[in-house]
Amino acid sequence: MTISTPDRVMSGEVGVAVIGTGAIARDHVRALSATSGVRVVVVAGSDLGRAQAVASLAPGARASIDVEASMNDPAVSAVDVCGHTASHARWTMAAGNAGRHVMVEKPVALSIDELEAMLTATRSSSLLVGQTVRFQPAVAQLHEQHAAGAIGRPRLIHIQWYAGYAWPNGWRAWQLDRKASGGHLVHNGTHAFDLLAWLTGCPGERVFARSFTGAAAQMPVPDSFQVTVRMADGTLAVVELSYALRHPADVLRRLVVIGERGTLTHSTEDDRGLSAANVTSVPTSVENAFGRQMEHWAEVARGAKEPTTTSCELRAALLLALAAQQSLQRGEAVEIDSAAHEPDDS
Repeated sequence: MTISTPDRVMSGEVGVAVIGTGAIARDHVRALSATSGVRVVVVAGSDLGRAQAVASLAPGARASIDVEASMNDPAVSAVDVCGHTASHARWTMAAGNAGRHVMVEKPVALSIDELEAMLTATRSSSLLVGQTVRFQPAVAQLHEQHAAGAIGRPRLIHIQWYAGYAWPNGWRAWQLDRKASGGHLVHNGTHAFDLLAWLTGCPGERVFARSFTGAAAQMPVPDSFQVTVRMADGTLAVVELSYALRHPADVLRRLVVIGERGTLTHSTEDDRGLSAANVTSVPTSVENAFGRQMEHWAEVARGAKEPTTTSCELRAALLLALAAQQSLQRGEAVEIDSAAHEPDDS
């Protein structure tokens, strides 16, 4: 197979095909349109009207229902996969095999086998997973301080993450179907599990999860979760997740990382700005994370940087999320054999 490299990459412009027409695709297109040296060439999906609506957010972008042709357009050097999680592996592999750089929304896949196939297909280009939280100013600063040795090796991590997705005008579609989304702990819990992998640099060993309905009794799935995790280096983590805050835009997050020599903390309660009923105010600690993510991806596509999401961290985060969902379904702790999922590069 011959892989073509679009000429536009050499000139510095990154031409992007966005695959997907939902709310997250809209966020991606807006952020890409504001990123220097990036041009959204085409938005592709199964419904032409929806594709046209999303494409209208980027000057000059066209709409298409032919995904294969869109990602193989000579003007396209990178493909942004924003569709349903069940479609991530298919389109990531197709784009990687066409020699395109790929960004795929979280969660990266619904199984480790899918992830491995995606990593193989993008080996000659690149794969960045949209773990947008890494690009939030407060989280990026916390990781930078930890990487500089501020607290030594982490021993205890406590994550409290509350949002308002479970209420009317929130999730009412495929995200509620566990076969399509992987379940709540895979679909959105992956943000917290990615943080554990990023901060500890190692895989998880044991996970126990439980759930309950905090406020949204009309939802067909639980809205709140508590997960305890033991990482391979002995770090203990407690993760509390809830999507039942009263207003859809509400966010409350607290992070505590206790290390051998100190502690790092972050809370959105310390953010500047107004927080009140019927008022939408983006916390300063999460501001413009999409923009920073797209700037990073553009640098990756130009060959100037490596993706911030490494293959080892992707495996660790996905294994944690899958194990947490399994624990929830079984009602018991789940042991993770990370060694069994390490690829044989010999």
